[in-house]
Amino acid sequence: MLRKKANGAARSNRMVSALSELGTAAVDRRTFLKRSGLTIGGAAAVATLSGGMVRRAEAAGETATGEMEIRKSVCTHCSVGCTVIAEVSNGVWVGQEPGFDSPFNLGAHCAKGASVREHAHGERRLKYPMKLVGGKWQRISWDEAINEIGDKMLEVREAAGPDSVYWLGSAKHSNEQSYLIRKFAAYWGTNNIDHQARICHSTTVAGVANTWGYGAMTNSYNDIHNSRAIFLIGGNPAEAHPVSLLHLLKAKEENNAPLIVCDPRFTRTAAHADEFVRFRPGTDVALIWGVLYHIFENGWEDKEFINSRVWGMDQIRTEVARWTPDEVERVTGVPGSQLQRVARTLAESRPATLIWCMGGTQHTNGNNNTRAYCILQLALGNMGKAGGGTNIFRGHDNVQGATDLGVLADTLPGYYGLTPGSWAHWARVWDEELDWLKGRFAVMPGAGDEGKDRLMMNETGIPVSRWIDGVLEARENLEQPDNTKVMVFWGHAPNSQTRLPEMQKAMGMLEMLVVIDPYPTMTAVLQDRTDGVYLLPASTQFETSGSVTASNRSLQWREKVVEPLFESLPDHVIMHKFAEKFGFADRMFRHIEVKDGEPVIEDITREFNRGMWTIGYTGQSPERMKSHMQNQQTFDRTTLRGVGGPHDGEFYGMPWPCWGTAEMKHSGSANLYDTSIPVAQGGMGFRARFGVERDGDNLLAEGSWPVGSEIEDGYPEFTFAMLKELGWDKDLTPYERRYIDYVAGYADQRPNQGDDVGEQSQTGPIPSDYDEKIGGVNWKTDLSGGIQRVAIAHGCAPYGNAKARAVVWTFPDPVPIHREPLYTPRRDLVTDYPTYEDKTFWRVPTAFASIQKNDYSQDFPMIMTSGRLVEYEGGGDESRSNPWLAELQQDMFVEINPSDANDLGLRDRDTVWLHSPEGGKIRIMAMVTERVGRGVVFTPFHFGGYFQGNDQRGKYPDGADPYVLGEACNTAQTYGYDSVTQMQETKTTLCRIERA
Repeated sequence: MLRKKANGAARSNRMVSALSELGTAAVDRRTFLKRSGLTIGGAAAVATLSGGMVRRAEAAGETATGEMEIRKSVCTHCSVGCTVIAEVSNGVWVGQEPGFDSPFNLGAHCAKGASVREHAHGERRLKYPMKLVGGKWQRISWDEAINEIGDKMLEVREAAGPDSVYWLGSAKHSNEQSYLIRKFAAYWGTNNIDHQARICHSTTVAGVANTWGYGAMTNSYNDIHNSRAIFLIGGNPAEAHPVSLLHLLKAKEENNAPLIVCDPRFTRTAAHADEFVRFRPGTDVALIWGVLYHIFENGWEDKEFINSRVWGMDQIRTEVARWTPDEVERVTGVPGSQLQRVARTLAESRPATLIWCMGGTQHTNGNNNTRAYCILQLALGNMGKAGGGTNIFRGHDNVQGATDLGVLADTLPGYYGLTPGSWAHWARVWDEELDWLKGRFAVMPGAGDEGKDRLMMNETGIPVSRWIDGVLEARENLEQPDNTKVMVFWGHAPNSQTRLPEMQKAMGMLEMLVVIDPYPTMTAVLQDRTDGVYLLPASTQFETSGSVTASNRSLQWREKVVEPLFESLPDHVIMHKFAEKFGFADRMFRHIEVKDGEPVIEDITREFNRGMWTIGYTGQSPERMKSHMQNQQTFDRTTLRGVGGPHDGEFYGMPWPCWGTAEMKHSGSANLYDTSIPVAQGGMGFRARFGVERDGDNLLAEGSWPVGSEIEDGYPEFTFAMLKELGWDKDLTPYERRYIDYVAGYADQRPNQGDDVGEQSQTGPIPSDYDEKIGGVNWKTDLSGGIQRVAIAHGCAPYGNAKARAVVWTFPDPVPIHREPLYTPRRDLVTDYPTYEDKTFWRVPTAFASIQKNDYSQDFPMIMTSGRLVEYEGGGDESRSNPWLAELQQDMFVEINPSDANDLGLRDRDTVWLHSPEGGKIRIMAMVTERVGRGVVFTPFHFGGYFQGNDQRGKYPDGADPYVLGEACNTAQTYGYDSVTQMQETKTTLCRIERA
């Protein structure tokens, strides 16, 4: 059973009986799964345990009354997308099995997945709305909560403008809820909306989208089965995505594929590696260039692929030539001989896949890292091939979907951006008056370029990584009308963000703080207020239905397992309540039926199907998604292609882009940029997104096209004018032609040059590439889908066929370069590799050089990095409130190398203080281990409930405190943000450790 961690122990009487069998011995993963009812061969009955344990249907059926119903859902933890089979009796979730038919988890679960039933039934959940009154939590009704919160928001809106209310969304929302909250923010009148993707993979989206068109995983977990080598950097899937390791190990064992793991820490994933490369945190670009140096020196690059499908590689060669083995070792600490061996392995083992996670993204130059990874794959010719690609492992279960659906400060759904043309497009989808929408947003007179008015409707909002600065900064330093005054945490853990002491201060300065979540989160106790805080109980995703997008871009449909428990409400119901309070529900839900106060989920799906042409979220109708889930057994476990059955030839989950309307029955696209199969079957070249030429060079593909294309060369994105030029406009149906006329004639005229819909990849609007020549309606604004349908009928990808670009001329560093972290221990490298100059972007001032110029390394000599544990996820509130997981990991700790521990006089399990250069400190347990190298320490980021040594258990609402509390490592993490996306820096800073 759980060991008592503090005088204020978790208030529970259920733990004693439920965990008594487990005893006090340590429980490893295998033992846990066995006792949970899972063995290597599958699920086994465990009749002696109740609660959240996984059980076979027949075991549950023996004790349940009434008919047993089987509901199929998807795990709510990481992005693998594991199917969960729930057994329900009389409305009660009584048993659970993994989905053996699922192509993703193949009957497997990790510790978190095996215990998700407890997430829904957990007794530590918020049970009813509450508010803080005189420092005490007081129960209130939903009507009271909506009216009090709504009245205050309307008061702030009137006094300070709509941008003073910040709507922080969630990667835990379904696709439908994600879409709805972005639409809700638009109707409220602000772009101050964001979610966890900002602080996990925003630099991936920016870097990858600006390299070849789409900012997502190019292949899939399953496609790794085809890999001949696996290069993994900045990721630890053995703990962060445990089931994904099944797919990596299949390639390693069956293909004899060497696994190369690059990480500052010897992780559980590294334990499986054929080659482990330990390097200094924050030197990813130097490391990749060190590998590429040997590839270029030996002529191992794929010259034909580069010539036909890549632009700018010559500029990369020039930069890489500077990174001799000696220089790479000076910066990264990796011997040149090891990187030569890595380069040779990649050259001799193609196709190789390249995998990365947050270890590569969470840096001040994270966008440089992700682009360097892409360039390595382009140089080797590994893109657009089964077994190749960039397999970017996303974190939360729907962080990919929430990003796609536009829960971001810089775009509308589908990455359409915030340009006037983008708003016009979505106004057409919503059947809304564009002028009414414009009137909902603030205007800053004379604050725009050349003294023009600044229209906040077209301005990127404040990212979640910087919301605290929207509160703390002087009003005159912000590029919005007023400071942030109301903060809504809608499914977000604050301890997943850096600078927690400053966040606590910002929370105290707000006029109101609102938490909407199944659990109170650390927000409930980090704030140091006596009033003005509301906790609203949201239902879990097992208490509603809807779609969710896995990391590989496949959409899966969750069935509702049980009705909402306690007084919780689904997120979309809460959104509707607020819309009614604010007076725009009739407008917002004009095409979405509302039954008994709940918007119909399928209607929401169909609405985003009508608008998200850019990334192909248009073909996955609710009916198709449900049918895929019901027929999982018919899909191949490696290719994901349907083999016979009702979905013969389709890819499981219809990974986007799934072109055209659902009636077209496009297969979806399993491997992006694969020209070896027809577009109609999921093939395509690189996207023509960046123009047709640059500096006199052709940017379109040369001598390369998807199989079956009637245009046997590169070509730009499709427009109606291009169809006419080709003579293909005659293939449009009368309905499609009328719809195109409607779109072109909106506001009594066709779009003019420069008015076409741009897109967004976290760097600002990118105008359409070809409106200067042809203008008009294109493949992403045609609401009929006719342009896409006709292009595909002629074997062409609607978005064109171009070269990937190795050089991004719109970024601060067009060619990725190494820059030292803001808090670097290597003062000798700052002159050679300085950071950026301070600047204001995303509405807030951002410091770079003004921090790096100070030498903190003498007083804070250790490099601090952070990461995940297999037992917990995210901020940890859900998983630390789960008794089966809480049993497995009860201590917040810092890993420290034995040499450093001996120098400091520390022993394993000693209590230490970890101090930050910015004043934060955490009191934690030392774990002396060689996992980390000398001079580097590691902390997990899932803990909360202690703050700088103080136990905050008593501040939680009664009965809602997690079983396990601990210091949040981000209390000691420091300032630092990516130069493009405002991604927070959590993978390399400085600290000092001393005995407590």
